[in-house]
Amino acid sequence: MTAIDERMLQLDPEEARRVRQARFERIGRWVLPLAIMILAIWLWDRICVWNEIPQYILPRPGVVLWTLYNDAGLLFSSLLVTLRITFLSLALAVIGGVGLAVLFAQSKWVEMSFFPFAIVLQVTPIVAIFPLINIYVNDQTTKLLLCAWIVAFFPILSNTTLGLNSVDRNLRDMFKLNGATRWQQLRYLRLPAAMPYFLGGLKIAGGLSLIGAVVAEFVAGTTGQSSGLASRIIEAGYRLNAPRLFAALFLISLTGILIFLVLSLISHLILRRWHESALKQER
Repeated sequence: MTAIDERMLQLDPEEARRVRQARFERIGRWVLPLAIMILAIWLWDRICVWNEIPQYILPRPGVVLWTLYNDAGLLFSSLLVTLRITFLSLALAVIGGVGLAVLFAQSKWVEMSFFPFAIVLQVTPIVAIFPLINIYVNDQTTKLLLCAWIVAFFPILSNTTLGLNSVDRNLRDMFKLNGATRWQQLRYLRLPAAMPYFLGGLKIAGGLSLIGAVVAEFVAGTTGQSSGLASRIIEAGYRLNAPRLFAALFLISLTGILIFLVLSLISHLILRRWHESALKQER
């Protein structure tokens, strides 16, 4: 008998049921998605076999994995180009979004004046903005970086601004009664209170920066050895090289998942000792 089973015998039936349910949920959180993914891949493979679909239309999963291995040099070098644009745009979005959010929190007039422009950038499709960027910007990397930044910028600005303005009014009054300056209120009250909101926006912006980088490459139509994964997808589509196209899509999806998991881990490590959202996960 394990230590967990002995502990459950000491609990009342209702508490033991809750413990078992929590344990099953922890296991199911990983097992169920993995099982569904394996089933989907198996069905994909069987559909290709049963219908004798040629690989230039729908390749089997094994062919995609072999292409990923065989073209690893080309695909991973393109992945590095896409990642460079992704992380640079995310870093600029964090710097610009947090900086503007702090400025908005210090002055309602500034927020009312400039926030509508941020909304305009968010709601205007990047494919509609790119022709203007293409006219005014000559450097190809700067074009891609600017497109990805526009896509990733708004979640950081919006969430951080919301967090800075969501401070408990009683705490704010207490700081004022104790003679705290604006800088002290910002450093010791507003920024810590806004941290969960910022980290939530960061997780959204991480995926959007990758999407923005890929879409920018599609719109820009970059080619050559120093081009990103979107260019490999376009090139493979023109050549009816479906296995390479699927391999590039797999790399993009895997990269997006890893970015989200890393940012979620960072958020958990920062919040786990004091914020309710992280404390619940550790119970």
